[in-house]
Amino acid sequence: MAEKVVDKKKAVKKTPTAKTVAKKAAPKKTTEEKVVEKTTSTKVKKSGNFAVIATGGKQYIVREGDFLNIEKLDGNRKEGDKVEFAEVLLTDDGKITAVGEPTIKGAKVTAEFIQTGRAAKISVIRFKSKSRYFKNRGHRQPYSRVKITKIG
Repeated sequence: MAEKVVDKKKAVKKTPTAKTVAKKAAPKKTTEEKVVEKTTSTKVKKSGNFAVIATGGKQYIVREGDFLNIEKLDGNRKEGDKVEFAEVLLTDDGKITAVGEPTIKGAKVTAEFIQTGRAAKISVIRFKSKSRYFKNRGHRQPYSRVKITKIG
């Protein structure tokens, strides 16, 4: 006797879901609409005015209006205090790029102090196998959050 093999996936008839119905009901776009959609979805390039500063042993690319988490600044500061970064390594205004050797004399980046915080906790684990040695320490790195107000 010959057995009849039925594929269960093909045998089950699926009903359309709300997503598929909505996709089918949407009108097709003309070529003009597609061209307009592609041109509007391109990324907008940020302004050419930027600088590279060094603080806390690190270098940061900054633009006016940027919020930045940097290594914790010394001293007690309140929200709204002004912070000046004199160690400017490079500036660019869109036309002229000035590169320091190592810093640019007279150039400053001014920022507004926002808050002091602590980063997410990381686990520092020391483990040696076969000797019952296990140390687990947590660490949260402090940082200062600033808003860049002026590059000059």
